[in-house]
Parts: sequence; structure tokens; C-alpha cells
Amino acid sequence: MGAVIAPSILSADFGRLAASIKDVEAGGAAMIHVDVMDGHFVPNITIGPAVTKAVRATTQLPVDCHLMIEQPARYIEAFASAGADMISVHVEAERHLERTVRAIQELGAKAGVVLNPATPLESLSEILPAADFVLLMSVNPGFGGQTLIPSVLDKAKRLRAWIDREGWSTRIEIDGGVHQDNLGEVAAAGVDMIVAGSAIFGSVAPRAATAAMVRTLAEIAESRRRA
Repeated sequence: MGAVIAPSILSADFGRLAASIKDVEAGGAAMIHVDVMDGHFVPNITIGPAVTKAVRATTQLPVDCHLMIEQPARYIEAFASAGADMISVHVEAERHLERTVRAIQELGAKAGVVLNPATPLESLSEILPAADFVLLMSVNPGFGGQTLIPSVLDKAKRLRAWIDREGWSTRIEIDGGVHQDNLGEVAAAGVDMIVAGSAIFGSVAPRAATAAMVRTLAEIAESRRRA
């Protein structure tokens, strides 16, 4: 199975959020990515559990909540109750990471750990076997529309090799600066889930933009299968 697309509603038109979600769902999106920012951990404020609940009511796709907030353990229950299927917290923000990962899983959600671009993979050494997925930030978090940091692709390759070597089922997600022109390079890094925000919702036709990215990933997966 190849990588899948997770449109981020950070770049969506919130005046027509339900319709925007339906558009990308029809385009073949595999999940809906929700970026949560608190104005402290990152210099921006976005959405919370209420909007997550609205997203949950709009789609049957998995809802993937990325908590870019301080003290995330205080809020995981609220996001799980709002309908999040996946909840990820930053290594840089959570002092008691193992406990928080277990708490997310006990709430019935998949637990992810997130690394900022400058945070080394070695910081995952104790938590990686317990996490359901790792989210690698390929931009510095806080704003949409940034340019992908190329060195993160090497980081993704090294993480893929580590996971495969150990035989773990941990999935890899990447978020930041992904668009149609660099999608092949990103997929080649061995990731499983690709978040795209402005590349989809910043286009004139989000459904078509989603479908184009999904089609490209399918072609890449088929090419690998034949190789």
C-alpha cells in the first residue's frame, strides 16, 4: 500500500468547512487533518474541540488531530470526546510522553508523537515502540503555506529504515510544504501519510487538487510494485 493524502483544514474556508471537507473526501482523501495551535507553543491560534466535533459530524473519514500546544495531556480527553481518531503530541511539549501516549490509546485513539524539523530522531528511542505513528514536521510549525525543509526527507528515510529494521508497525506522517511538484520526492522518503493544506485548499478546485495528488501516489505505488 502506498502513501495516502490527509488534507489539512488549516487552509480551508471555514465559512464553508463542511462543503470543503466533502470536496476533498470526494477527491479521495484518506483522512482529515486538524491543526490545533494555542498561541504559546507556536505563534498562532487556531481551532479546538468544538470545530473537531463539527468535522467529525461532517465525515466518516478518520479525523487526525495534531496538537501544537503546551501541556497537551490536559486536552487529549476533550479531543477524543470530540471524535478524534488520531491524536499527536509534540516531543518538545510533553514532559511525560509515555504516559500521554498510553492515555491517548486508552481513550480509543491512535497516538502519535511529533518532531519539529530540528529535533533529532534519537529523541524517539524510548517511545517509538509504543507510538502508533510519528509525525515529522517538514516546516517549522505555526503557519500554513511554508516551503518544505529538504533535510526532513532524509530524516524520514532514516526513520523508515529504523522502523523496518525493528519490525515495528509504526506509521510515518509528514506535514509541511508538500505540493504536487514535490509529492514524488516526499513519497520516496517512505512515509505513509502526507498532510497537504494550502496545496489543496489554496487551489481553485480542492477536489481536483486532492484527486491529482491521490492519483500521483497511486501511480508511484504501482510503479514500485512492478519494479
